Amino acid sequence: MKTFLLLIELISGILLIASILLHSPKGDGLGSIGGSARLYNNGPKNLEEGLNRFTAIIAVIFLTTATALGFFF
Repeated sequence: MKTFLLLIELISGILLIASILLHSPKGDGLGSIGGSARLYNNGPKNLEEGLNRFTAIIAVIFLTTATALGFFF
């Protein structure tokens, strides 16, 4: 049981890191100085919403397994 929870923890941790890194940046950064950042900000919103949902699900799985490992073992 402990090995299974550790495996789920490891896989969900890697997936959580990857899904966070796949998100598009929210700020303009230094590109806003020239005003060109708004030209490239028309990405698909459905993809971003799906990625948000996937990240939330993976985060709940990660926190649940971390809590179970901390509580029982």
